Order: sequence, then C-alpha cells, then structure tokens
Amino acid sequence: MGGRPHDVRRPRTVVMSSRMPILIFVVAIASVLTIWASTTIFTSPRRHAPPTIQNVPINAQEILARCVSVRTAPGPSQAFHSRDVSDRYEPGTNATFIKNAVIFTGEKNGSEVFHGSILMDKGIIKSIGKVPEHLLETALQATVVDAKGAWVTPGLVDLHSHLGVLSAPILAGSDDLDSVHGPILPWLRSIDGFNTHDESFQLSIAGGVTSAQVLPGSGNAIGGQAFMIKLRKTSEGSPSSMIIEPPHSLMGKSNDDHGVRWRHLKQACGENLRRYGTRMDSVWALRSAYDEARKVKLAQDAFCAKAQAGLWDSIGNEFPESLQWEALVDVLRGRVKLSNEFEFPIASFHHASEAWLVPGLLKKTWGGAPGVAMFATNHRGSEFAPRVLADEGIPVIMKSDHPVINSRYLLYEAQQAHYFSLPASLSLASVTSTPATVAGLSHRIGFLREGADADVVIWDSHPLRLGATPVKVWIDGILQIPVPSKTGEPSNVEVGKGKTDNGWKKPPEVPNWDKERKKALDWDGLPPLLEKPQKRIIFSNVRSVWRRELDGNVRAEFSAATDRELGAVVVENGQIVCVGPSCLTSSGAREVVDLRGGSIAPGIMTYGSPLGLEEIAGEPSTGDGIPYDAFARNVPSILDDTGGIVRAMDALMFGTRDALTAYRSGITLATSSLSKAYYLDGTPGHIISGLSATFRTGSFHALEPGAIVQDIAALHVHIGRAHPMIGKGVSVSTQIAALRRLLFGWETKDKETGHWFRQAAEGVVPLVIEVHNADIMTTLLIVKIEVEDRIGSRMRMVFSGATEAHLLAKEIGDARVGVILRPARPYPATWDQRQILPGPPLTNDTALVKLLQHGVTVGLGVQESWEARNGRFDIQWAVLESNGKIGQREMHALAYTNLPKLLGVREVEDDRLVVGDMVAYEGGEAFDFSSKVVAIISPERQLVDLVR
Repeated sequence: MGGRPHDVRRPRTVVMSSRMPILIFVVAIASVLTIWASTTIFTSPRRHAPPTIQNVPINAQEILARCVSVRTAPGPSQAFHSRDVSDRYEPGTNATFIKNAVIFTGEKNGSEVFHGSILMDKGIIKSIGKVPEHLLETALQATVVDAKGAWVTPGLVDLHSHLGVLSAPILAGSDDLDSVHGPILPWLRSIDGFNTHDESFQLSIAGGVTSAQVLPGSGNAIGGQAFMIKLRKTSEGSPSSMIIEPPHSLMGKSNDDHGVRWRHLKQACGENLRRYGTRMDSVWALRSAYDEARKVKLAQDAFCAKAQAGLWDSIGNEFPESLQWEALVDVLRGRVKLSNEFEFPIASFHHASEAWLVPGLLKKTWGGAPGVAMFATNHRGSEFAPRVLADEGIPVIMKSDHPVINSRYLLYEAQQAHYFSLPASLSLASVTSTPATVAGLSHRIGFLREGADADVVIWDSHPLRLGATPVKVWIDGILQIPVPSKTGEPSNVEVGKGKTDNGWKKPPEVPNWDKERKKALDWDGLPPLLEKPQKRIIFSNVRSVWRRELDGNVRAEFSAATDRELGAVVVENGQIVCVGPSCLTSSGAREVVDLRGGSIAPGIMTYGSPLGLEEIAGEPSTGDGIPYDAFARNVPSILDDTGGIVRAMDALMFGTRDALTAYRSGITLATSSLSKAYYLDGTPGHIISGLSATFRTGSFHALEPGAIVQDIAALHVHIGRAHPMIGKGVSVSTQIAALRRLLFGWETKDKETGHWFRQAAEGVVPLVIEVHNADIMTTLLIVKIEVEDRIGSRMRMVFSGATEAHLLAKEIGDARVGVILRPARPYPATWDQRQILPGPPLTNDTALVKLLQHGVTVGLGVQESWEARNGRFDIQWAVLESNGKIGQREMHALAYTNLPKLLGVREVEDDRLVVGDMVAYEGGEAFDFSSKVVAIISPERQLVDLVR
C-alpha cells in the first residue's frame, strides 16, 4: 500500500554532493593516458599550423585524478561489499548469535519479515535467516541470545536530531546549536561543536536509536554541514570517531580507497530566519550564495576541461577551489533546483508540515521527489500526512528534532503514524530503512542484511505497540542495552513484564481514518473539527460503560463479557437514559452510532500547556502576550498590586484548533495557567504566574453553558534556576524569600497578591509550584512547615514538573504534597532536571511508580498545546512502563480523578455521580490503540458532539 515510498532514488540527506565511486585503477589509467597525450606534440586544428609543445606540471596526474573525482558520485567502493571486518570494529568484541527471532529486515519497503537467526561478528552482520553451521564454528565462543520469538529490527535511524550540539542538560557553555553570524554558513560543521558527553546518548539508545543525523539549528538559511553518527561512544572518545563515514572534506584527504562519501548540509526557511529579514531576504541570501559557488564550479570545470585536453600552459598548477564555498560546490555537483537557477537533487524536506497537501509539486522536484521527514501529530493536519504521502509514492520519514521530542521516543512517532493508518511496514521503515536510504547509508544502517553494520534491537513486543521497549540493543555488534555494568554485576532491570501473551507480538489493530483523511484533504488541511450536535442518539454494540462516582472511583456501569452480550446506550439531551442490551429497541433516535465493541467512559482533563491561551505557539499575535513580571520591572500603577496577579480566565480563547483537536481525542477539560519556563521572545518565565482556570475544550465561547468549569482553580508560582538559553533571571534564594514573605501574609489582603497568597497559605486554593530540582523542593517542604506552624493551616501544595521528585518520594508523601509529572516521561533538559528516573530498560522503576509507592497523589501533565490530544496514550504508556506495578484502579485515578483533585477542580455532581462529559470510543476501551473517539456526550451543554 502507498506505492513505492521507499524506492528512494537519491541516497542523500538534506543537501549533498552527487558523486558515485569509481575504481582507483580506472582513474589511474585515465590519468596516465591523458598525461601521455599531454606530453606529446599536439597538432593544431589548422592543417598546416606548427606543432605546440605543452609544459606538463609535475602534479599533472594528481590534477587529472582530482578532475575525475569531482565528477564522481558518492557511494561505497566495491571493496566495501566484500569486507570481513567493520572499520568501526572494537578489538575484543565477542561474536553474538541471535536465534528464534521474528526479523524485520527493512527490505522490500519494510514488508520482508521472517523467522530466523542473526550472526554478528567483527562489527557486521555475517549471516541472517538460516545461519550456516560453518559460520557458527568460526565464531568461536559466540554469545548466544534466544529471542524466544521476539521482534528484531535494525537500529532506529533519527534523520533530524541535535544530539551533541544541544546537549543534556542544556548549559550556556555547551549550546552549539546555531551561529549568530549567518545567514549563509556552509563552512560551519556541527561536528566541531559536538559534545560526546551528552547524557541523551544513553537515553536515545534505550529507545532503540542507534544512528542519528546531527544537524545545526534552523536559525540560518544555510546553517552548516551535518553528520551521520553512531550513538555509541568509541574507545577513541573523539567526536569524529562517532561519524559513520567521515567525508574527505573532514579528514583533509581523499577517501578514494573507501569510495567517495556523502556529505550532508542543513538549509532552512521560514520564521526562524526573521532576525535576518523577510522570506525574500532569505531566498536572496541562498541565491547569492549558490551563485558564488557556481562561479567556483565553472572555474573548476573550465580548468579540468583544459587539463584533460592537455592545454597545460593555459592553466596554472593549482586546482581552483574555495574553502568558503567548497560545500556548496559539492551541492551543485549533486544538481538540485532552486528557483529554476541551480540544479541539484534534494534528499529530504524536514518538518514540511504542509508537504502532504502538495504531493504533485514534490514529484516535480529536480531529480525526483525527496523524502519528507516529519512529526506525527503536532502540525497542521499532519496526523494524516504520512499516509497521504505514502499513497503518492513519496518516502516517509518520522523524526524527533531532538530535543524538541526526546530522541528516545522516536519510535512513538512511527507508532502514531501507524495509528493514523500508515501501513505497519512503512511505519517501521520510516525510522529504519527509509532514513538510512535517504542519508546515503543504506549499505550500512537501517537494514538487516549480510554485510551491514551490526546495529540490532530486540523488542519486548511488536515495535508498533504502544510502550514497546528494547530488551537488547547492539551498535557495531557491541551490547549497549542492558547497559554493561562497570562493576561486573549483571543487570537486574526487568523489561516487558506482562507482555508474554502472543498478542503482544502482533502489530496493533488501529482505527479506520479514511473519512477523516479525505475530509482533511478536501479542506486543504483545515477541516471543520465538529459537526452539528445531536440531541438524541443510540450507541450500539457497546462493550462497557464507565462512570465516575462521588468518592472519585470509576466503576463499570455495564460490561459485556462476550460479543453476544454487547449492549446499547441511549442518550437524550446529553443524559444517558438507558444502558444495556434491551435499550437497542428504543425508538425515535435520529441516529444510531455503532461502537463496534467500543466503550463509553468519562472525559479526561489536561494540564500544563497553554491550551486555550494561544492559537499558534510561534506567533505572539495569536496569544495573550507577555504579562508584567514583578521581579523584572515595576507592575503598572493602574493594577495597584505588588505582584501583578493575573487570571488565565481573562485570556481564555475558545475554539482554538489545539483545544478542539484535544476534545476530539477525549480530552474534554483543560486547566490552563500563565506559567511558562520561558517565552519565545527570550524573556524568562514569571515567578508569580497568576491564577489558572478550568474550561471545556469543546465550547465555543465563555458564555456557553458549562464552558467555564472553574474561573479560578489554583495559584501558580515558578521556582527554579533561569533557563540557560535565556541566561538571566532572579536567584533561587530571592524567589524563596519572596514566596515565604507572601505566604506569611506580609502583603495586605485588600490587594490581589496579598489576598490570593493568603488563600493559598490557608489551604483555600491549591498552591501549584512549577519546580524540578530536588534541593529546591526540599526547601519548599520546609517553607510549607513554617507557614503551617505560623498560621495553623494545612496548605494544599502541589509540585508541577517535579522531574527529581522521586528522590524525595517519602518526604513528599509524608508532607501530603501532590505531584504533577510534566512531562509524563522525564528528560534532563536543564540542570534542575538532570537527576531523572528513566524507567525500563535503564531502571526498574519510574518516577510515577516511586511516588505512588509512597502514597503521593500524582497526575500527568503536558508542556505544549498540541500534546494535549495524546493524554490517554500517555496514561496507558505510564501503566505499561510500570511492569505491572500500576493496576486498573490507579490508571483510572490518573485519568479521571487525580488532576481535578490536585488542582481543586470541582465538577457538577448529582446524588451519586459526577455529572461530567462522557466520551464514546469505537473499536475498544479508552486506552486501547485500536479505539478512536466518535462522540462526546455533554450533560452540561445538553447535547452530543459527533466527531467521526
């Protein structure tokens, strides 16, 4: 399905040269013949002209070989395919024999899968499928691994990453993402700023990623040269030793013995270049740069033409070249088109959020359609982009843009692409064989075949199943996961507990999205997100109905054990009036919706993003703007309030696409505040972040019934060190001192700041503190004791973010402080977040498990508005990561109870149930990858929204 999206014709990444290998023998013979001709008397074209003798330079053979080389396209040498040892082999590495595996090879557009074995030795795959006995005999004392029917894939390839140049934790002294000396910088090289101590390497390997393209940032039209690396640290320890095939331009010499190697270049367009002018300025910068490169190329071509004609006296001894423009000259020799002036093939478009809307235009690209590297769900309509592009025969690549998305979760992008109907074969290929082919490295990585690099992953379940985790990872045949012990003790991390059923080894069933995909195309990527609401509906073939009770528990009001017992649910004016098999006979319904064994469950709340406070994250004119910061400048006197307390309620925007998309995904409530770590204009986040509000994501304005669930939910503050990319801020000690003063009541209560901090001190409203560092959390626990002793209250303190909360799990539990883990899966982005508990396969426990074990009430939050839609999968993933330590009761609490409790959100209740929105799922339970939302039942609004 999807044509031939992996029949990639130009194995290059971003923008690269276009030279293929040639036998050194042929080059030498061609050079010798030309030199012989050039040392002979040349006859003029005129019949009776006197002969001309040319003075042949001593380096003539070198010049002629160079002239042949510049026209030679990249690729492996013939010797590569007969290699017996990898150039990346580490002496002393033992051979490994994997048996009884289900092997995804990456071949045939990702469709080749078979049961067999793999032999790895000397850094390469020696045999795959049925391994001959004689090879096993030569691999003496090979380590034998019984996969027990598990899936085995090539190591994942992340085609768009900033590993090593925006290292974890981010520090001001190690930020080498972008240069400020642009916008044209083809002479810069990401490897020159590469940090081999980036803590992300091990995390990414723990997600099955073994190779990545390290790109400069997008702040320049040409940001510099990129490099494909292996994530394994080498015995040499240098950045260059991590490069898969260092190009000759890096090594300072010709690589003729290895073939001519591909180079990679980063070019960017759009808003990130605004510091240099408009889009017109950016395009002119590109055109003028390529014109300079073209001049160099023409000079080289003219020089070579004369040299090969033997006209040595008309040229000098030096080959014309420019260190400044040599990378772009190589690009031009690859031939891509830019504004009909320059011809070079483009390997891949990255981000490309609207590429799926113009597949015909992509096919007109000089040299053929490029690959498209994208995210799964955080751009305009792009959940359907992978399938649309694949149907058009365009190569689909999923990427992380690490650390925008933690590279550890690259596979999740492929899982989501599959969820939205990209075939399983192409979904797996999108993070293995396709990016490897586009990068020009399919002979080494992205495939499991004889002679390829020994980058191999064994998974605990089918790789496209949510929560799939590597059991073992090898890079160059060297075991990386489990992490080799430095003490010699074996790893005791348990992976895949509870996934022994054969169903886990099968690709997940996913919903049908044909109707939604067509609608998105018909509306040029921006389809209406809600249909006309209904008053009376019958849901048929219902397997279960879940309701929230007043004590916070969720119980099954109806449950069918078999397909024969499937029931029906009748809804009138937003109220469920009948549940059970007999309800199907009810008459008068305007529409019957078949749930196909699905479920009806409470809506889910989201917290932590600016959902409802902005429409476009990168466009300030579509949001609230930046409030006054009392710690940075005086608050305007018209506010007459020291802290400048603001209310999110006053800035709410209804009907934003992110909010409606979340609503269509079962996220019916959102609590949003004005708390941010930092703003896009470079200003730090506000210590006093104001009052949050809770609203219904499916409402269209604040006056609609039930739109505002709570105009004031909690008081928010932000305590921590300044973000290193901002480089300025208030000291932690000053922040704590101010917080203590405000909670002690030293501001008058007739002002907003004094009033609301007094309310927080007395426990009337929750005090939600955005904090990540364990030491700062310890200080806050002490402040809590001081405040409670001083005024005799019980504060409702909540730590949001809380990356290092697991280090204080007992103390937090004893203090009865709640925690909102935000993000749900940790990443050591800053110094305050560096001590994470990553979970399997690196640690047995996660932060969530540790906190729950000590009785802490925990919720899960998100950071960006587009992430809200994935809330139900975040919950299921957290349960799967727990290795059976989180049961159904705790899962339901995470989904439906804990966030409202922590944030002080009180929904409407009747005599026995919480009267909140209910969500109808087709094809499975709320947390199943097989299900999708088809309707939201809203008692407050007295209607049913169909979202099919």
